[in-house]
Amino acid sequence: MGTPHRFEIPRLTALLRHALPRVVEGMIAPVVLFYAGLVVLGLNGALVTAVAWVYGGILVRVLRRRPVPGTLLLAALGVTARAALAAVTGSAVVYFLQPTLGTMLVAVSFLASVPLGRPLAAKVATDLVPLPEAFLAHARVRRFFLRISLLWSLTFTLNTAVSLWLLFSQSIGTYLWVRTAAVALLGATAVLISVWGFQRCVSRVTAVPA
Repeated sequence: MGTPHRFEIPRLTALLRHALPRVVEGMIAPVVLFYAGLVVLGLNGALVTAVAWVYGGILVRVLRRRPVPGTLLLAALGVTARAALAAVTGSAVVYFLQPTLGTMLVAVSFLASVPLGRPLAAKVATDLVPLPEAFLAHARVRRFFLRISLLWSLTFTLNTAVSLWLLFSQSIGTYLWVRTAAVALLGATAVLISVWGFQRCVSRVTAVPA
């Protein structure tokens, strides 16, 4: 049996350059703007600022004639609904609770995919990097993606636990900054482990026999 078709994994630095602008736009900037709006304008001002940031991102892409990702449109609808509900209830907890519950569902999805033999991590990987069918069918590769699915389930579970504890026991300011740092640390650790493990898996599976 021949070795699977060879392919090249993007360098980690290239992946970081690709991901960094998205992390800033989708994770860091919204926290900074929401907190600034909360301090200066109060809860309603912070909600308006958060909604304006998302729609501003869409407007910039439209003006530059760049495609607007469907995920960004869904995010805009989601943040609008969350902001409206938070404004009606007068509670910032309501605004942050929904995405935290969504994170919990993601953790369950990764975990449930393992006993089903269809690891969600493999689906995510094929969305990011085109992977040959022969490579995905290899037993070592399947075991790798099952383990990585468990890793990401644990990561999202810890994310949810930390977020809920902070949300219901700390101030919104503490929640914003501590949660952002904790989520970034958990995510970065999981990414590094995933990339390192994937590189090892690829090098072993695609190695040419002597």
